[in-house]
Amino acid sequence: MFEELGINSEILIIAILVLLLGLVFFNMVMVMKYNQLKERYRDFMRGSNGKSLEERILTRFKQIDTLNDRIDDTIDRVKILEDARDTSFKKIAIHRYDAFAEMGGKLSYSLCLLNDDNDGFIMTSMHNREGCYTYVKEVIKGNTFVILSDEERQVLEEARESIETVQSM
Repeated sequence: MFEELGINSEILIIAILVLLLGLVFFNMVMVMKYNQLKERYRDFMRGSNGKSLEERILTRFKQIDTLNDRIDDTIDRVKILEDARDTSFKKIAIHRYDAFAEMGGKLSYSLCLLNDDNDGFIMTSMHNREGCYTYVKEVIKGNTFVILSDEERQVLEEARESIETVQSM
């Protein structure tokens, strides 16, 4: 019958068998995927009834709300830290020296601490045989309103030129 149409029946049978084998293979793959899906569904629906599923979903929503609250709290804390960072001392310079000719060991020092606006202070400690004297001088916008020693001017200039500042996120 197929020979009258010019079709070789043997080739047709082989083609049908190949197609059948392909369909069997496809069916096996689909059965495996179905079994995996059924297993996942069983894991998802474990529990006695729909009520337990509802409780699980509500629990997840509560957990999400808790996490959102924690994120908001963390954002607030980060803002507080950023504000504190903006006013903190970031520019630092120190210079050790001998304040008096008879004293050695460079026990005297001048320390300058400035924030990003160049506001801060200079602390100078001078050591001699009788004791230690400490002075603090206010710095506003990189300037002082009192007379500075050479060491204090040097440490102020070093601190003002300091570029180690923390960048914003």
